[in-house]
Amino acid sequence: MKKIIGTSLLLFGMAAFGQSKEDSIQFSKISTEILNNGKGYTDLKDLTKNIGHRLSGSPAYEKSVKWAEQKLRDAGADKVWLQEVMVPVWTRGKESLQIKTADGKWKNLKMLSLGNSEGTGGKDVSGEIIMVKSMAEYDKLTPEQVKDKIVFFNYPFSQSFVETFRGYGDAAKYRVTAASLTAKKGGKFAIIRSLSSAFDDVPHTGAMRYEDKVSKIPAVAIGNTTADELETLLKAQKVTAKLNSNCGMKGEKLSHSVIGEITGKKDQSVIVAGGHLDSWDVGEGAHDDGAGIVQSIEVLRTFKKLGIQNNHTIRIVCFANEENGVKGGIQYGKTAKDKNEKHIFAIESDAGGFTPRGIALEMDDAKRNQIKSWAGLFFPYGVYNFEGRYSGTDIYPLHDMGVPTAELVPDSQRYFDIHHTEEDTFEKVNRRELLLGATAMAQLIYMIDKNW
Repeated sequence: MKKIIGTSLLLFGMAAFGQSKEDSIQFSKISTEILNNGKGYTDLKDLTKNIGHRLSGSPAYEKSVKWAEQKLRDAGADKVWLQEVMVPVWTRGKESLQIKTADGKWKNLKMLSLGNSEGTGGKDVSGEIIMVKSMAEYDKLTPEQVKDKIVFFNYPFSQSFVETFRGYGDAAKYRVTAASLTAKKGGKFAIIRSLSSAFDDVPHTGAMRYEDKVSKIPAVAIGNTTADELETLLKAQKVTAKLNSNCGMKGEKLSHSVIGEITGKKDQSVIVAGGHLDSWDVGEGAHDDGAGIVQSIEVLRTFKKLGIQNNHTIRIVCFANEENGVKGGIQYGKTAKDKNEKHIFAIESDAGGFTPRGIALEMDDAKRNQIKSWAGLFFPYGVYNFEGRYSGTDIYPLHDMGVPTAELVPDSQRYFDIHHTEEDTFEKVNRRELLLGATAMAQLIYMIDKNW
C-alpha cells in the first residue's frame, strides 16, 4: 500500500508540473547513492571528533582547512584551492560569573562570554544587577539608574513561532546590542538571557557588536534556568554580580576558505554549494556548520560517482569566518566580481543537519516559479516548502551581485536548543537526516544545471 501511494504521488507530481521521467529516475539515483554510500556522516565524525570546534584564527581552524582540502580531493574535485582571507582572532580564555548570596558567599553561575566581546582583563568587575525584560523597559532607564550597574536583559526566546528562526531573529538584537546599550548609560557589563528554545541551563554564545565611539564593556550569556532563578532573586532582593574574564580581540591573521569544483562540460558558469567551515569555540560545531560542509562535499562526490555530466561548473565552497565576521563570504564575492566570474546560482546549508523540509529561494519571481514547478519531484523525498525568501549569510555578497541564491531549510524545532553551545556535538546528528539534506541539495543542483 505504501509503495502504491508513493508511486501515485510521484506520478501526480510529474503530471502536475510537467517533469520528465528521466528527472524522477535521476532523483532516485541521487537519493539511493547518498543514502547507501554517502560519506557525509563519517566525514562529520572525523571533523568533529578529530578536530572539534574550530573558531576562525585558531590552530583547530587551520587543521580543518587541510581536512577540507583533502576531503574535496577524495570526493573527486577536478580542482581544489585555498582562497586567502584575513580573519579576526578572538579568544575566550578563563572566565567566571558569580553572584553574592544572602549569607555573603559567592555563587558561580554557568555562563559564556559573547563572541567578539572584550573581557575584564582578568580583573574582577562587580556591581548591582538591574533587570529589564525588553528594549522598551531599558529605554525608560536614565543614565543615573544604569551608571555603575550590571544590566540583565532578560528577554525570552519566543515559543510562539512555529518557525524557530523567527524566534531567534526576534531575540538576536539583545545579544548584538546589549553591551553598547549598557555602556552608553554608564553600566559596567551586560548579561543576556541566551537565545535558546530549550528549557535547560545551557548558555549560548554568538556574535555581538560594538558601536563606534562607545566603550567596549563585556557581555555574557546565561542559560534559561539560571535566568529564571536570577529573575526570582532580583524580585526579592538586591543582587551583586562579579565578572572575571580574559576574552578579547587579538588582531587579524591570514587564513583561508577552501574551494573545490568539477568543471562544466558546456561552459564555465558557476553553481555554488557551500557551508561555513568555522564554528564557535564550544561544542564540536556539528550542526553549525559541519553538517553544511559535509553535505556540500557530498553533492560533488555524488555527481562524480554517478557520472553526471554537469553542463556548468559545480563549485563547493567551505567558507571561513562566518561566525564572527563573514570575512570568507565577503572575500569570495569580491574575488568573483574582480575576476568577472559568471555565477548562475548559489545555495548554502547553514541551518543544521536535521530532516530537510524545503528550500528558501531569494531570486526573481520567474526563477522562483521555475524551481517551485519542480516541487512534484521533491515531494517524495519530504521536501515541500519553497516559500521562504532568504538565503545563507556567506552567499549574500553573491546575492547583492544579482546571483539567484537559496538555503536548505531543515526542520528547525531542535536547532536552537543546541545552537552555539557545548551541546552541538556529533551525537546530536542523525545519519539519515543529514544525508537527506545532501540529497535535496544534489537534486536541486542537478535540475538547475540541466535547465539554466
